[in-house]
Amino acid sequence: MKSILVSGGNSGIGLQAAREFVAQGHRVAILGRDRHKGEQAVRPLGGRATFHSVDLSTHDGVRDAAKRVLDEHEHLDAVLHTTGVMTFEDVRTADGLNLFFAVNYLSRYHLTQLLLPALRRAERARVVMMTAHVSLATTIDLQVFPGFESFHFGRMREQVQIGNHHYAAYLARTEPGLLAGVVNAGGAKTDIFRMQPWYFRLLATAVIPAFYGSVTKAAHNAVHASVRDDWPAATYWEKPGNFDRRTSIALDESTTHHVMDVSRKLTGA
Repeated sequence: MKSILVSGGNSGIGLQAAREFVAQGHRVAILGRDRHKGEQAVRPLGGRATFHSVDLSTHDGVRDAAKRVLDEHEHLDAVLHTTGVMTFEDVRTADGLNLFFAVNYLSRYHLTQLLLPALRRAERARVVMMTAHVSLATTIDLQVFPGFESFHFGRMREQVQIGNHHYAAYLARTEPGLLAGVVNAGGAKTDIFRMQPWYFRLLATAVIPAFYGSVTKAAHNAVHASVRDDWPAATYWEKPGNFDRRTSIALDESTTHHVMDVSRKLTGA
């Protein structure tokens, strides 16, 4: 039986993964912002799942989440990051950071860094981060990262999300007992579009089921990566639903060093 943390697990892909973990006999802690939704999500999972209502968009919220998890868990076998937002606007957090950057990359770095003591106590811990499709050839404009002033979703989305891959590469080098990987979620019907106008949400609801995969398929690689240890760090699963099709994450080390240095300065972790 493994102890697994799922951030963003009160709906969508994260909840599907949590259900599968419980069905396999593991214990799951779920982090989410909506208390009512989270409590409803864990109720059918019985005593094997717990929920914590947290705000991972801010530094203080991440620190609070980490403290609550560490208070309850001496060790963690896996951390699965599925938390995500999608906004085309330049929304800023309480820390003055772009919301898309803060949630879809920085919160993953920050929370994992704070949970490393519990991960190091596991025999073979895993950190798995979900993103939309990102090419490993994506470059980061170091003049733009991490401020992302005048945020433009189309030009900057991949620069934000490739940060997950750089963090996986960093963990692989600095935490030899830990497996770190990134999973492309593909397309699935989730509430990732909750911040979009009603007409965009309506269009997404109509289009995604017709042209993309199921939540079960989207969660497949993340679930396997979180419980198996027959894969090398750092690994990227680009094809949803196919765990055997994976790519080694090989990135420019100087860029990785810069991204980690900036992340450390922003969070203190």
